[in-house]
Amino acid sequence: MFLPQPPLGGTRSEPVPFAFVAEADRFRSNVTPPPRERLGAAQMTARSLVGLTVVAGLVGSLLFGMPALQPHRAPAKSQQSEASEGR
Repeated sequence: MFLPQPPLGGTRSEPVPFAFVAEADRFRSNVTPPPRERLGAAQMTARSLVGLTVVAGLVGSLLFGMPALQPHRAPAKSQQSEASEGR
């Protein structure tokens, strides 16, 4: 199927029908995909451990990061060395 090209530097004055797009929506295949294989116990355990590790990492980073997000409070008494007390 040959579609005419628009002229250079111009706009199209008439719409070009794309019949193959409309046909693709109506197309139904009579071929069924093969059934999915069931996961074994080892694969389910591995996926669960990976998921738990990711969740634990996110929770840990949140717990360790929360103090850094708190507003900084200056100590009531400034700390000075003993050598500077006698001056």
